[in-house]
Amino acid sequence: MITKKDLIDASSASLVIICGGLTGHYAAIGMTPQQWAGAACAVLGAVAVAVFVRLWPANGERQKD
Repeated sequence: MITKKDLIDASSASLVIICGGLTGHYAAIGMTPQQWAGAACAVLGAVAVAVFVRLWPANGERQKD
């Protein structure tokens, strides 16, 4: 059975792949420096989302020391 956590993990990984793919496609066509900066921010943002999703505790529970 697919859990909500599994779906969120897969979605965040897909976001990274899609952002990277679109950035690579438009880079091959040619981009201005402003577009490069925007693409870099989009990819870094997608990676940050993927990292936060995997590090954030499930159900908002804090880990006990």
